[in-house]
Amino acid sequence: MKNISALPKITPISNVIAAAISLSLSFGLSAQSVYTPEILSDGQPDITGMWNNVGATATPLELSDQFQGRIPTQEEVAAFIKTRDESRKGAVWTGFENSTGVGAYENYWFDWYWSDAEADAPALIVDPPNGRRPAFTEGTIAAKAYNVEHEHDTAANVESGDRCISRGVFGMMMPTAYNNGKLITQSPGFVMIHSEMIHNARIIPIDAGLHVNEKIKFWEGDPRGHWEGNTLIIESTNFRHVGNMRAPGSGAGNAVQNEGRKMIETFTIEDENTLRYTLTVDDPKTYTAPWTVAFPYKSDSEYTQYEYACHEGNYAMDNRLNGARVQEQDASD
Repeated sequence: MKNISALPKITPISNVIAAAISLSLSFGLSAQSVYTPEILSDGQPDITGMWNNVGATATPLELSDQFQGRIPTQEEVAAFIKTRDESRKGAVWTGFENSTGVGAYENYWFDWYWSDAEADAPALIVDPPNGRRPAFTEGTIAAKAYNVEHEHDTAANVESGDRCISRGVFGMMMPTAYNNGKLITQSPGFVMIHSEMIHNARIIPIDAGLHVNEKIKFWEGDPRGHWEGNTLIIESTNFRHVGNMRAPGSGAGNAVQNEGRKMIETFTIEDENTLRYTLTVDDPKTYTAPWTVAFPYKSDSEYTQYEYACHEGNYAMDNRLNGARVQEQDASD
C-alpha cells in the first residue's frame, strides 16, 4: 500500500478525497517515491496529452458481495475482473448475434481493446466503505418513475445525453462503452479536458477565486481548480437542474441532477503514464449520502479523437416523439 503521508497535503474541503485516494491505492500497489513531473511556465505540473480510462471498463461500479467486509488480495481482484471481463464480452457478442431487433451499434464501435490486467481494484466506488452507491432519495425515485412514464411527452423530458446536450460530469469522466479518451491541454491559468463523446470541452480556471453568482447554472457545473503538489483538485458547483440525466453505472438507468450538487475531483500524478482520478458527488436531493469513485487514467498516445457526430437530437428526436404519438393513437382506437 502506498503511504498516504507521501501524497500532497489536501485541503479541509477535500478531506473525504484523502481517504478515497488511500483506498484506491490499497490493492497490491508497491510503495514508491512521489513522481516529479515537468512544470509549465505558469507553475502548473504538466498533464497535457491524451489520457484513457478504458482499463477501468471491466471494473464494476459497486463492490461484489464476495468482497464485502474485507480487502481482497490483488490476485483475487485480477481473477474476479478477468472472469467478469470475459463474461461481459461474451454476453455482448451473443446478444448482438441473437438479437431480432434492428440494433443500434455494430460491435466494432465498442472499446474492446482494454486489458483486464490493468484493473487494480474490485470496484470503482471506494467510499462508502461497503462499495455501494447510496440509495436515491424518495424525490429522485419519484422523478425517475415520472421520467419513464412521460419521457416522450416532450423533447425536454428526454435524457440529456440522448438530446446531444450533455452527459454531465459523470458521463464525461467515468469509463463507458466507447470514446473513453480524454484530451487534456493547459494554458496559463487554465486546464481543458475534452471528451470525445458529445464533443464536450470542460474549461477549468486555476486559482480563479470564487464561483460565479449562485443564480447562474451550468450543465456540468462551474469548476474551480487548484494544485496541491502533484494533485489537481477541481470543485464544481452551480449545477442546473436536469430532470433526466444518465446515471453512472450499468443498470442504474437515468437519474436527476439537482441544483445543490457539489462535485470534487482529483487528478494525482503517479508517474509519467498514470493519473489517479477520484470523483466525489454530494447531492443530498438526489442521493442519501455523498459517495466517491476512483480509477486510473493512463497515457495513450495512440488514441485519436474524431468528430462525434451526435444526431440523436436531430432526426431521432422527431422519430421518438412521433412514434409515441402513434402509440397513443393506437391505444385510444
